[in-house]
Amino acid sequence: MSAATLELASDEGRQIAHPAPAESPLAVRELTVSYGEKPAVFSVDATVPAGSMTAIIGPNGAGKSTLLKAALGIVPRISGRVLVFGQPLAQAMHRIAYVPQRASVDWDFPTRVLDVVLMGLYRELGLLGLVRRQHRERALACLERVGMAEFAGRQIGQLSGGQQQRVFLARALAQNADLYLLDEPFAGVDAATEKAIIDVLKALKAEQRTVVCVHHDLATVTQYFDHVLLINLRKIAEGPVATAFTAENLQKTYGGRLATAHIDQLKLPTV
Repeated sequence: MSAATLELASDEGRQIAHPAPAESPLAVRELTVSYGEKPAVFSVDATVPAGSMTAIIGPNGAGKSTLLKAALGIVPRISGRVLVFGQPLAQAMHRIAYVPQRASVDWDFPTRVLDVVLMGLYRELGLLGLVRRQHRERALACLERVGMAEFAGRQIGQLSGGQQQRVFLARALAQNADLYLLDEPFAGVDAATEKAIIDVLKALKAEQRTVVCVHHDLATVTQYFDHVLLINLRKIAEGPVATAFTAENLQKTYGGRLATAHIDQLKLPTV
């Protein structure tokens, strides 16, 4: 079986091959995660197009963050397979940069902004962590890119929420990855930070990098993204924003939690 094929066990125990294009930066098949007896993600298939800006959207508790973490191996999968650029996850981790939710980070940890960004270079620095001039210059360049160079010597816990998010994006940039996975990067940030982040993400897309974001603001989906995955424990729809981000799919995803009046206010694409 080729590296670009996901091999899964069916209910009868036989193996089923699902094609996963080798050019896809991230492909998951039949991905299932459970917390105790309660499924958090059930049998989700998704294929992220290369060079896309993909939003994972759905209601609270739908499994958006869990899906991202399971794809990264942060939380265990009950079943399913993941391929990154046609390879098993373990062989392609060096091509991935991950920005977690701010709420999951210990901001009291005594470290400077520059040191946080240098953490993105750990594969180059090795176990001894010998930081050279070129590493500092690269980290500062990443901070400059997100508008945070002047805070390089500041303790990370002294920053605002939006500033902390920019620093973690700078750490991801330092990895010089091909695939960027971000868990709600715009949650709880000010308008200036949101603009700074989306400008950087769009620049990554222009460089043919691939960006995947867990996203909660439906009003900005059409403005920020070109591909979308709608989930509510299961996959509801997936595809280009122009064809998948529809009122019908939103109602299937959110049910009664999304009023028709709210949907009418969204700038949905016309199919």
